[in-house]
Amino acid sequence: MNVFYEESGSFKVGAVVSRNDASLQVDTLHGKRAKIKSANVMLEFNSALAEFLPAVAALGAEIDLDFLWEVSGQDEFGFEALAADYWGHTPNAVEAAAIIQRLFEAPMYFYKKGKGRFKAAPEESLKAALAGIEKKKREQEQIDGWVAELKAGRLPDAIRAQLMTLLFRPDKNTLEFKALDQACRERNLPPLRLAAEIGGIPSVPDYLMAGFLLEYFPKGTGFGQYAAPALPGDELPLAEVAAFSIDDAATTEIDDALSLVVLPNGNQRVGIHIAAPTLGVAPGSDIEKLVFNRLSTVYFPGDKITMLPDDVVELFTLKEGQACPALSLYVEVTPEFEPVGYESRVERVTIAANLRHDQLEQVFNEQTLADAGGGPDYPFKHELTWLWQFANALEKRRGKYDPTRPVQMDYNFNVVDGKVLITLRKRGAPMDKLVSELMILANSEWGRMLAEADIPAMYRAQSMGKVRMTTRPEPHIGLGVAQYAWSTSPLRRATDFVNQRQLVAMIRGDKPEFEQGNAMLFAILRDFDATYSAYLAFQDKMEHFWCLRWFSQEGVSEPTATLIKEDLVRLDGLPLRLRVPGLPELASGDKVRLAVIRIDELTQEIELRYAGKVGHEEVLVEEDSTV
Repeated sequence: MNVFYEESGSFKVGAVVSRNDASLQVDTLHGKRAKIKSANVMLEFNSALAEFLPAVAALGAEIDLDFLWEVSGQDEFGFEALAADYWGHTPNAVEAAAIIQRLFEAPMYFYKKGKGRFKAAPEESLKAALAGIEKKKREQEQIDGWVAELKAGRLPDAIRAQLMTLLFRPDKNTLEFKALDQACRERNLPPLRLAAEIGGIPSVPDYLMAGFLLEYFPKGTGFGQYAAPALPGDELPLAEVAAFSIDDAATTEIDDALSLVVLPNGNQRVGIHIAAPTLGVAPGSDIEKLVFNRLSTVYFPGDKITMLPDDVVELFTLKEGQACPALSLYVEVTPEFEPVGYESRVERVTIAANLRHDQLEQVFNEQTLADAGGGPDYPFKHELTWLWQFANALEKRRGKYDPTRPVQMDYNFNVVDGKVLITLRKRGAPMDKLVSELMILANSEWGRMLAEADIPAMYRAQSMGKVRMTTRPEPHIGLGVAQYAWSTSPLRRATDFVNQRQLVAMIRGDKPEFEQGNAMLFAILRDFDATYSAYLAFQDKMEHFWCLRWFSQEGVSEPTATLIKEDLVRLDGLPLRLRVPGLPELASGDKVRLAVIRIDELTQEIELRYAGKVGHEEVLVEEDSTV
């Protein structure tokens, strides 16, 4: 006697060797003896064992499932009864087995209710299931079509439209992802490489920008609808000074300006004037929400994404020829450059000039300042010269003045028509030192005033080499100040915007918007810290790309570099630090020549090899220079 039984979701046959109430010993088609449960036996037959399953399969292929479902009725049934109805006679073993096998194979048509017992699926459920199958079939056909195009080197329009999302934030349930993933597996290529190969990434900067925007500006860089802020009018007193700003030629968000007035007692009064958008942007307003959403202006070579809309910036930027709302810190300074008094005011300040780096540096530099004859004449020469001397005195007060220290360089990137110009400027050049020292003074002194008034603010602190944000005044060791509250860039950073609100309240004697322990202040600080770090990382990534592009653009194949330590080098003329495996035993500061082996702009990789030693220079340990 032979049996037809179900095991692990499939049907098998075997010759009975022995049996008891609960189980049977059978020899399978392959001669293996197996123990099976009696409950799993569907039927018994006497025909040849080897011929049974092929016969069942052949007959089952002829059974029309739709007709089988129609004749099954709505009540629960046993497969023997259905087989009799379907065949129109008492079925033989092959006919019965063919029916039960078809029932098992069609769970959308028939629900299993017990051993050999089933119930036909309701008509609506069956239609839905069949529609789902048809949909999956059409989807797979679509996927297969896209895969064929991708493998042939063509980018389907549907995938092109979502390519950046597929590369940076893929939804694995979409047909587009499944097609790209399948094509990548069949081509044995990562998605980025395949996308580039078929023309999906014509511009690496655009690709990098797309990923950044998806993460931080998913709704785009536009500002949407917002209520315009109100520009303060004549109710603000007009300062009796003529101030000037010093900025790059492309700067539109002019946050700070300076003034200098001689006092009757022979002292000088230095004015540090900061744009005051908080005087026109009400708490809870549309513009404030934009500030707390964007948190900072994003800078990268060739462009920027501003924190505030252009028309709002235009209202509050310290523009030449206008009397602008400002938060001013006045510092009385002796002829020995010793600060002896501080006063803060909320006022309007007349901006006499917006001085620009490219023009000012030609006449205000180390050489002209050292000229015994006084150098050439230029606007605000007296003020700039005196303020530069004051800046040097401030640097000494901070304990950071060291004329023997090796010069550190800053790098400017300018991208025009796909070409990059990387220029160097000595850190500590007169106009840079002048501005940075006065901003450090304002940020540290305003931070002190807020702390003494017990008004919380956002401080930047540094200890043990680590820079962090805090709402409590703590030392910034790198800058050499007791506290440092970012307050001088309210058009560009949310921290400075918040601190300005707190300062204005302190000056006017009003209740501050954020009091000690305010949860919203902590939330803004946390969000700012994470977002600002991400913005800086994006800027670094874009600058890294343009550094790599510079090699091919300028035809440089053997750059020079300075060893920092171990295998870490700093390339000359570029803000680029790289590890070069295989360096010989060298000392920190040794200058080496390197050979460019490979540059991959898409993955932002560069491979260099040591080509010889060419000299030595001192190595700088860089500090947090953000002011």
